[in-house]
Amino acid sequence: MSDTIANSLLSGSLADYIEHDGASLLNRWREHQDWWDGRLRFGIDPYSKFTSSRIATECTASTRDGHTVSGVNFGSQEYLNLASHPEVLHAAKNAIDDFGVHSAGSAALMGNTKLSVDLEQRMAEFLGYKDCTVFPTGWGAGYGVIKTLVRPSDHVIIDRLAHASLHEGARGSTGNVHTFPHLSFEHAKTLLLKIRNDHPAAGILVVTETVFSMDSDVPDIAALQNLCRAHGATLMVDAAHDMGAIAPKGGGYLELQGCTGMPDILMGSFSKTFASNGGFVASNDTNLKLAMRYGCGPLTFTNAISPIQCAIISKCLDIIERDEGVELRSRLMENVLYMRKRMAESDFILFGQPSAIVPVILGDNAISRLTTHHAFELGGITNLVEYPAVKRDTSRWRIQMMANHNKNQIDKFVDIAVRARQNASSYLEVMSKAR
Repeated sequence: MSDTIANSLLSGSLADYIEHDGASLLNRWREHQDWWDGRLRFGIDPYSKFTSSRIATECTASTRDGHTVSGVNFGSQEYLNLASHPEVLHAAKNAIDDFGVHSAGSAALMGNTKLSVDLEQRMAEFLGYKDCTVFPTGWGAGYGVIKTLVRPSDHVIIDRLAHASLHEGARGSTGNVHTFPHLSFEHAKTLLLKIRNDHPAAGILVVTETVFSMDSDVPDIAALQNLCRAHGATLMVDAAHDMGAIAPKGGGYLELQGCTGMPDILMGSFSKTFASNGGFVASNDTNLKLAMRYGCGPLTFTNAISPIQCAIISKCLDIIERDEGVELRSRLMENVLYMRKRMAESDFILFGQPSAIVPVILGDNAISRLTTHHAFELGGITNLVEYPAVKRDTSRWRIQMMANHNKNQIDKFVDIAVRARQNASSYLEVMSKAR
């Protein structure tokens, strides 16, 4: 293997290694495969892991070549630990007995069940809206609602760090996509005023999130909504990572900001807190439901959410809304604050506000890949996010917290993180001297 390839595996990006695409649509992926397989051989490919049991605070995880480690789990989106809750499991089994395992059709035809219809009504009430539509995936909900709303002559103003589904929905709908620097209200305002001045009759969609999953930070939702209403724009907010898991009633940062039911459109995913695939779109404009059902690819032309998923989500909602949900959210936040405190005390750099995601900055690709390798080998299981998914030299762990984590597990992970960082730094120092 050449020095160029070896260096790219440790510190470069995939784009640094792949020199050409070629004419063959299949052959062009060979270099892509070689690069990832090289990282795997060097033990620095932390992606595509799989687990061998229920998702819990400790688990056994394997890399894609079968290398297996058991340890503390801070890499799963299971914020309230409802995926193994006895009542949730029982609800899923009952749904199988009563409805079978498949909805057998699109929601536009006869794929809905009584469970999905009831779930939409319950979610609307929980979110503070007149209506809600459920999707088989959260990605489809975000992408699909934008594709339904936005025409080629319309404009989309979107936070640079908004989820990929939202950016792809925007760019698949119109060429008039305007990104603004992350959380910059003033830049969003400048864009909106200019577009409205230049295009008085155009539709304008402003897109943001509650908790951003890479930085765990939050915009001022009320300020954005008031701006949109003042200039005839529509605000869409993605609440995937905090809805159900944050705030006394589970309403996320919308609840904490006093904005429940305020955004024109609210969408999110069930896969973080509600123990199931699926997504939702809520609005006070009830016309949106049939617009999506009959004119939204990820809903119209795909199979409807299954009865099992609906039963699981509904039972999770039961738990979220009762005293047990309050206790679970309280424990989750205690764990979040404790993890942030311990990591800061250990001289790690943290981003954002308290949420189930704790972003821990590691640095450039080389140190982050090696630190993640050593952490995994020591039994610290978490996810690495690196350039180009984030800015250069800001590669990070996206530590994901659960209500059922305990302080001993958090302390163990922090100790592992410190040792892993030391091991990685020592290796790089030796390599530097060898040059």
